[in-house]
Amino acid sequence: MSLASASSSSHALSPYGWDAHWETEFAPYAGQGLVPGRVVRVDRGQCDIVTAGGVVRADTAFVTPHDPLRVICTGDWAAVESHGNPRYVRAYLPRRTAFVRSTSSTRSEGQILAANVDHAIIAVPLSVELDLGRIERFLALAWESGAQPLVALTKADVVPDPVGLSYLVQDVETAAPGVQVLPVSAVGGEGVDVLAAVVAGGTSVLLGTSGAGKSTLANALLGEDVMAVQATREVDGKGRHTTTTRNLLALPGGGVLIDTPGLRGVGLYDAESGVGQVFSEIEELAEECRFHDCAHLTEPGCAVLAAIEDGSLPERRLDSYRKLLRENQRIVAKTDARLRSEILKDWKRKSAVGRAALEAKRGGRDR
Repeated sequence: MSLASASSSSHALSPYGWDAHWETEFAPYAGQGLVPGRVVRVDRGQCDIVTAGGVVRADTAFVTPHDPLRVICTGDWAAVESHGNPRYVRAYLPRRTAFVRSTSSTRSEGQILAANVDHAIIAVPLSVELDLGRIERFLALAWESGAQPLVALTKADVVPDPVGLSYLVQDVETAAPGVQVLPVSAVGGEGVDVLAAVVAGGTSVLLGTSGAGKSTLANALLGEDVMAVQATREVDGKGRHTTTTRNLLALPGGGVLIDTPGLRGVGLYDAESGVGQVFSEIEELAEECRFHDCAHLTEPGCAVLAAIEDGSLPERRLDSYRKLLRENQRIVAKTDARLRSEILKDWKRKSAVGRAALEAKRGGRDR
C-alpha cells in the first residue's frame, strides 16, 4: 500500500468516502490552510460539512455561481476554512458523478440533486400499481449520472404471494435491463441485508416519489429511526414529504447514504445516453435496421418494428423510448440552436415520408 493510500484509509473521513483520489484532488488547497470535508446537508445558502474535527456549519457565498448545476450540493467534497465565524466554503472538488434532473418541463434549467454517488437506489412501492414508465425515467437519469442504478421494490410485505411477487419483479426487470431488481420489506427485513451489502461499497442515493418508503428503508439500513416516517394514503400511495432536505448519513455496515425528498417531477436533463442504456435492447435492434437513420415508424427492413410484430419487444417499451427521446430533445434544443434546426429538418423529412406513404396507399386503393 502506498503512503497516500495508507494515510487516506486511516483518515477520520474514511467512513464518508475519503480516499487517495480525494486526497490528491485536495492537495492544492491544503497549502492554503483549508481543511477537507463532505457536505452532508445544504440549507438556504449554508451547509453542514463533516470534517476530521466534526460537523461544522459553513457559508457557501464564495461557491454560489449563476449556473444552478455548479452550486454546492449534498455529497460534494469541499475545501472549507479551518476557523472563523462564520466559516466559508472556498471551493468544492471536481465531481465524479452528478445526479441531475430538469427543474420543469417548460424551462431548460437543470437541478443537481446529489454528487459523487456510486449507487442510485430507486424506491418503487408495491402498495400501488407499478408505473413502469416512471421507473424508466428514473433509470435514465441514474445511468446518465454515472452511478449504478438498483430498483428496490419497497413494501414487499403487501404482496404475500411469492408467485405474484415474482411476476412483479419480472415486469420491472423487463423495464430495467442490466439493473438489479430487489424486493425489500423494511418491516419484515426481507432483502435489507442484500441491499446493505450493495450500499456498503460507496455512496448511495435514495430516490423515488413521496410515499415510496424511502425514509423507512433508510432507517432499516441505518439500524435506527433517524429519518421521520409518515403514513401514506392507501388510495394512491402518496404521502407528505417526510424528508425535506437531502441528508448524507454514514451507514453502520460501511458506505454512506443520501436520502432525498420525494420527487413529484422527474424531468430529463440532457440524458440521451441514459435513455439509450434503459432501452438498450431497442438500440441493439436499431443497428440491424436497413436504414441507419430509421425512425422505426413505417420504414421497410426495420428490425425494431419486426420485433414488435413477433412479440419479442413490447410495444409499450417502444412508445416509452420515443417519449423520453422527444422530451430529452426538447430540453436540449432550448439551449442549442443547431439542434433545434436539425429537429425541424428531421420533422419535415418524416412528414414528407408520411405524406408519400399515405399517397401511395391511396393510389393503390384507386387502382
